[in-house]
Amino acid sequence: MSQPVSRYLHPIDVAHHPSLEPEVKRAILAHWASDRAAVEGKPALRKPPGMRRAVPVDDVRAALRSLDTPSGAGSARQ
Repeated sequence: MSQPVSRYLHPIDVAHHPSLEPEVKRAILAHWASDRAAVEGKPALRKPPGMRRAVPVDDVRAALRSLDTPSGAGSARQ
């Protein structure tokens, strides 16, 4: 993957990134949502390699859903 997940602080940062193509955003977020990124003992959290902190998988899913909105930008970070 040419865009390392660790470049972003939060999944919504990926969804709102102005220069990434939608399919690249989806690939990054899908990687982030993967069970391989789950925090051991805390399945509701995701922390891909290189990330400073874990985020709720629900935030990743919300960022993915935001890509399906007409504007493609979605809502602000929760």
